[in-house]
Amino acid sequence: MTLEISKVTIPSHPGIYIMKDSSEKILYIGKAKNLKNRIRSYFMKNQNYKTQKLVEKIADIEFVLTDNEEEAYLLESNMIKRYRPPYNIELKDQQRYTYLRITDEKFPRLMVARRTRTGQFFGSGKIYGPFTHGSSKMLSIGLLRKTFKIRICKRLPKEACLEYHMGNCEAPCQFVEAQTRYGRHISDLESILKGKQKLEDFVRKLESQMREASANLEYEKAKEIHDTLHRLQNLQVKQKMEIPRGTDEEYFGIKIKEQTAHVMGFRQTHGVIKDRNKFSFDLVGDNSFSSFLSQYYSTNPIPKYIIVSEIPNQKDILEEVLSRMAGFKVNITVPQSGKRKEMIELILKNITLAITKGMEPEILELQQILNLQSPPVTIECFDISNHGEDYAVGSMSCLVKGKPHKSGYRKFKIKTVSGRDDFSMISEIVKRRYLRIKQEKTKMPDLVLIDGGKGQLNAALGALHSIDVNLPCISLAKENEEVYLPKTAKPLVIPKSSQALKILQFARDEAHRFGVAYNRAIRKFT
Repeated sequence: MTLEISKVTIPSHPGIYIMKDSSEKILYIGKAKNLKNRIRSYFMKNQNYKTQKLVEKIADIEFVLTDNEEEAYLLESNMIKRYRPPYNIELKDQQRYTYLRITDEKFPRLMVARRTRTGQFFGSGKIYGPFTHGSSKMLSIGLLRKTFKIRICKRLPKEACLEYHMGNCEAPCQFVEAQTRYGRHISDLESILKGKQKLEDFVRKLESQMREASANLEYEKAKEIHDTLHRLQNLQVKQKMEIPRGTDEEYFGIKIKEQTAHVMGFRQTHGVIKDRNKFSFDLVGDNSFSSFLSQYYSTNPIPKYIIVSEIPNQKDILEEVLSRMAGFKVNITVPQSGKRKEMIELILKNITLAITKGMEPEILELQQILNLQSPPVTIECFDISNHGEDYAVGSMSCLVKGKPHKSGYRKFKIKTVSGRDDFSMISEIVKRRYLRIKQEKTKMPDLVLIDGGKGQLNAALGALHSIDVNLPCISLAKENEEVYLPKTAKPLVIPKSSQALKILQFARDEAHRFGVAYNRAIRKFT
C-alpha cells in the first residue's frame, strides 16, 4: 500500500530523507535543498517506471535536517555506504579510503578504524575520515603518534617504556605532568583530523611557541618543540607526495538507455591512461550523474580536474563538497576542443560499444555519420563491370559487421540493358536483388551502398521505389571518396582517417574485385 503523502509532515529545509518499507528496511536515501518539494515530486504521476515501483513500497519516510546542501551531500554519501539501500547507487570499491579512530580510554590511542561488511566500525571512540589516500595515511599514523606524543601500548605499563626514552611518548603512565599535557595533545591531534586547523597553521603556532620558549631561556622546552616540528616536516613531505595525484585528470562519459545510466571513467596520469572503470545504475529517485560522482569520490582519490561529457546537476555544490574533501580546488568541466574532447569522445564510443553488446566502433560511427536508425550491421554494395559494349555484369559484395560475408556475394548478368548505360544497369540489378528478397521474405540489409555518384544513387533509389522497398541507400564516388545521400545536393565528405569511411571503401572495392573477376570469366569462355 502506497504511503499517503498528504498525511506526512515534511520540513521545508535542506537535509536528507530516508525511505523505508513496511518492515522498516531502508529502501532509498536521498538529499534535497527543500525536502518538502522533493518528497512531493515522488508522488506525482509523471515518474518513470522504476521510481513508481520504489514509491509503491514506501511505508515511512524519516528526515535528517542539515544547515546546507553541502552537508546534505556528505551525510547522504556516508549513510548510503553505511546502510547500502537497494535503490541507491552503490559502488563496490569501499576499501580505498581510511578512517582513523581515537579511542575513549583514559589516555586515548590513535588507531586505524576497521569496519565490518555492514559498514559498522569495530571498537569504541571517535571516528575521523574518510581520508581518501588510505595507504599514505596508514604510513603517516606513526608520525602522527610521535608528533602528538600519543601512546601505543595496549595497556598502561607500570613504568615508562622504551617509547618514552626514545622521545615518542611522555609516559602518562608514570608522570603527573605528562597526564596533564596528554589531553592537550589529543585536542591538537583532533583539530588536525577534523580539518579545523591546517597542518601549516599548527606548524606556525609551534614555531611561535618555540621562539617564545627560547627567549624565556626554556631551552629544553624549545628543543622538544623543535623535535616535534622536525616530525611534522616529515609528515608534510609524505602529504606532498600525494599532491601529484591531485594534478591528474579523470574523465567520465555517461549515456542513458532504457532508464539505466551507463558511466565509464578513464584516469589519466602524466598523459597516460592508467585505469578504466565501468558502472551502471537505475534512474530511480535522485540517482543522477551528480550523485554518482559524489559516491565515487567518497571512495577514490579526488583529482583537481574532472572532465565530463555533460555537466552534472548541482555542479557548483558538488565542486565545493569535493574541494572540501580533497583540500584543494576541484574543477568539473565539459571540454569544447582539443585532447580532452577527443578523450571524452573515445569514452562515449566505448560506452556505446558496451551497451550495444560488442558492436564494432566503426559500425556505430557509420550509423552516427549517416544518421541511420540502427547500426549498419549488414551492408550490400553494388557495382557495374564493363568491358566494351558487349561485356557488362553486375556484382554485389556483402559485409557483416565490417567483415566480408562471402556466401552473401552475388553476381548478375545484365538482361534488360544494352550498350554502356551504367544508370540503367544499376537500376536493373538493385531491382532484381530486392524484389527477390521481398518475394522470399528473407532479411533485408541495413544499408545499400552504390559504387558511383549522384546519378547511380538516383537510379538505385528509383528501383527501390518501383518495388515499394524502403532501405537506407547511399553511394560512394571513387574520385574524391564523396558520399552521396538521398535528397541532399552536396556530397558528404568523411575524413580519410575515419574507420567508417574505410568500411564503405572496403565494401566498394570488394564489389569491384568480384565484378571484374566475373567479367573476365565470362569473356574467357565466350
